[in-house]
Amino acid sequence: VRLQASGGGLVQAGGSLRLSCAASGRAVSAYAMAWFRQAPGKEREFVAAISWSDSTSYADSVKGRFTISRDNAKNTVYLQMNSLKPEDTAVYYCAAAGSLFPPTKATLIDYWGQGTQVTVSS
Repeated sequence: VRLQASGGGLVQAGGSLRLSCAASGRAVSAYAMAWFRQAPGKEREFVAAISWSDSTSYADSVKGRFTISRDNAKNTVYLQMNSLKPEDTAVYYCAAAGSLFPPTKATLIDYWGQGTQVTVSS
């Protein structure tokens, strides 16, 4: 499966963004889909995931602010980000995992998309 992330940008603290991850080659419903992020000088970290049965999992740092969803008809996964904080600034990566849920470690990911930059100004 090939993953194409989009929707990043510059936003003020408290604002919102919606990231999209368009998949091709195979249906997103065949995978647990996830979002990770990586800030400069830091390791890539888990943000959110959605399972084959639409169960969701979130990192504590984004719980209550971010929502992951999937549109199987469009073969696309979304990450709605509200109440953004400067510490949310990072490159966000879309990812697909074929086995375990939630795939909270990068080593559990089978496919990565390219990143999209999210910058939150204070």
